[in-house]
Amino acid sequence: MSETKTIFMLIDGKNASAASGATFERRNPLTETVATVAPAGSADDARTAVDAAAAAFPAWAALGPGARRALLIKASNELTARADVFHRAMARETGASASWAGFNVHLAANMLLEAAALTTQVSGETIPSDVPGSLALAQRVPAGVVLGIAPWNAPVILGVRSIALPLACGNTVVLKGSELCPATHGLIGEALQAAGLPAGVVNFVTNAPADAAAIVEAIIAHPALRRVNFTGSTKVGRIIAQVCARHLKPAVLELGGKAPLVVLADADIDAAVDATVFGAFSNSGQICMSTERIVVDECIADDFVQRLAARAAALPAGDPRDLAGAPAVLGSVVDRATVERCNALIDDAVAKGARVVCGGKAESLIMCATVLDHVTPQMRIYREESFGPVKPVVRVRGDEAAIACANDNAYGLSAAVFSRDIARAWKAAQRIESGICHINGSTVHDEAQMPFGGVKDSGYGRFGGKAGIDAFTELRWITVQMAPRHYPF
Repeated sequence: MSETKTIFMLIDGKNASAASGATFERRNPLTETVATVAPAGSADDARTAVDAAAAAFPAWAALGPGARRALLIKASNELTARADVFHRAMARETGASASWAGFNVHLAANMLLEAAALTTQVSGETIPSDVPGSLALAQRVPAGVVLGIAPWNAPVILGVRSIALPLACGNTVVLKGSELCPATHGLIGEALQAAGLPAGVVNFVTNAPADAAAIVEAIIAHPALRRVNFTGSTKVGRIIAQVCARHLKPAVLELGGKAPLVVLADADIDAAVDATVFGAFSNSGQICMSTERIVVDECIADDFVQRLAARAAALPAGDPRDLAGAPAVLGSVVDRATVERCNALIDDAVAKGARVVCGGKAESLIMCATVLDHVTPQMRIYREESFGPVKPVVRVRGDEAAIACANDNAYGLSAAVFSRDIARAWKAAQRIESGICHINGSTVHDEAQMPFGGVKDSGYGRFGGKAGIDAFTELRWITVQMAPRHYPF
């Protein structure tokens, strides 16, 4: 699993190198050996990919929904058949555990199946008209070429999500691979191509990190580009939003998060602990929905923290490439910067009165699960996204304080509330400022058919289901005059 993989871009149905011949390297985060050699595409390469997608658009948009559905089902099967290859690529490029890689492939394959089911749901409506004899219709039609920009942390899920529903709606796509996992993202294009999608319907481009801004600008500025979707940091999302605004291109942005998991006084503590462990430490906390603030009523906090610390301390950590021993829940984090950021958050919190109840500062990229108790608003980790396996517990008194704490943040992607009283939990959930909220469930929860997205600094727009159809189609008003019409002159 340590071998170097040389990959290509996919443009107009063919493997492509950068026109200049330039390449860049992605190194294994654990060993620092070269994991992938990928084309360092230029703005001209990116524009060529958009040209190919634009040329393929009329025929793909005209294809019947049944034909598109059949191809997307084949694509789902092709993705599943490559599960082991995806695992090896994710372990090499991002340090992902086998369980996380497997979940990525499973959910991404389901996303393609859900997209296949939605090909017949791209519908419209008739609208009553005041004009005698006028049949007025609102029709959903494909938008054109869609740019999907996906991150490294859930590369198969988010890479597929960025293109599956746009394809189902009759759009053609360009997937811009992450510089941190180009081989993993390239496998998505390979699977769709193997399923028989026509040349140019799916295109895949890669670029060296220094060229990302120029590549994105070139694609968005292209006259044929009609939609953009981006999943990633709020910092980069703001930049992409500005570029889209300059070129009047609609965007769906799913950005950062600081998801609160609220444990009310009457909660089932074991259920809340189970959800916290899963939500906080899946993929070493490197998920946009990851539980980032554990807000607990003080009357049950001692018991909750004791159980949480015991569970978190027992989570196995190890090299994700080692398949001989017990499977690791905590693999490698993506880079040294993650370790340094998390260590700095621990130092700051401890200096200001927090207590480490399990784990602690890390030296290697294989980080253990860490829980900090008695975190207060004066500590950086109270507000800053750790994006690692270091999680704060904030003690509060009563439901009002819990809701206020949950909302005391710039982000608003996912949230969770635990209570045995569903009405009580519902009232709290209604007041939490987030695009997603789960009652008695983990903050990490995604299903292909659900409207997924956030509010505040977590972005705007929605992926999934009917909301996704609205995002990736144009709504046209068409009238048919069925009887003679009188005009005033």
